[in-house]
Amino acid sequence: MKVFLTALLWLCTLAAAAQQAELTALLKKHNVPGLQVVFSRKGETTQYSLGVRQAGKAEALTANTLMQAASLSKVVLAYTTLRLHDRGVINLDKPLLGYYRYPRLSTQPRAAAVTARMVLTHTTGLPNWAENPLSPTWATSPLKLKYAPDSCWNYSGEGFVWLQKTLEHITGKSLQTLAQEEVFGPLRMKNSSFVWREAFARDASFGHDKSGKPTEVRKFAEPNAGFSLLSTAHDYSRFVQALLQGQGLKPTTAQLLTAAANPANRCGLGPTPTDPHIAWAYGLGLANTSAGPALWHWGDNGDFKAFFMAFPAQKTSLVFFTNSANGLVLTDELLRLFAGPGEYRAMQWLAEEK
Repeated sequence: MKVFLTALLWLCTLAAAAQQAELTALLKKHNVPGLQVVFSRKGETTQYSLGVRQAGKAEALTANTLMQAASLSKVVLAYTTLRLHDRGVINLDKPLLGYYRYPRLSTQPRAAAVTARMVLTHTTGLPNWAENPLSPTWATSPLKLKYAPDSCWNYSGEGFVWLQKTLEHITGKSLQTLAQEEVFGPLRMKNSSFVWREAFARDASFGHDKSGKPTEVRKFAEPNAGFSLLSTAHDYSRFVQALLQGQGLKPTTAQLLTAAANPANRCGLGPTPTDPHIAWAYGLGLANTSAGPALWHWGDNGDFKAFFMAFPAQKTSLVFFTNSANGLVLTDELLRLFAGPGEYRAMQWLAEEK
């Protein structure tokens, strides 16, 4: 038995070394300076942290290196909202303006119909951003609906900020406090925050543009549900596994994460080849893949890219964070390396919008 276990351990070590070599080759091929990837299957986790925090410097990117989760922030707000819904704090189908008169929508009568459900399923009719959300004028810029509420699917960071502001008004707590109470604390996500903490400076990553040139370590001073989550793939994988299990939610509420709320028919874009395989649930996407039904979302802050896909039937998930504008190019290759060969369709669907 001892000889068998020793041989098995040796084979596993060889397999891990081969997998790490393949990942290193992928980073070089696509000019990605650093990667965190976590693959979880039935309670067992495979994790790699490769590359550097800043191109041209020696500091290695580790499992604890702080990364920008970008739009994966939105899924945290969605889960927080569902937790508060379970306690009667917010009704998903009550118009948001009935809770809080969001001043940026003062000239938009159609906004009176918008609910939390529409925000979480991207059917508010709002644009992604009215202007660059990092600009000093964005927070007070007028917000106009591009489409009729609940008529079609249009990805909107603005909608998630509106829901954030509504929850902050209802509870009297900031998004950072709500996320700490509802998500980061219960799930032991010790390296996750919607705002910068000085302790992060010890091991935070720079972003990188497409040429591989370092950009900056962005220090978000205010929480933004659309993009400001700072985290690690390890922390976020804990969160995704909690989603798969419906942890912290009533059973009927947990089903909102896995059942299609709308077919994600995109406003202003006719049918595309991948459309039949994609739908939208409350806060995340659904995909029909070669490995079965999947939950997914992507993150894109320009110089940081992130992604997850999870398979409820297998209790399997892949989460990866990169410090590169090229990071999402890795998606299908990583899915095939860890989850197996086949078609995963999320990236194809996103590419059809270009």
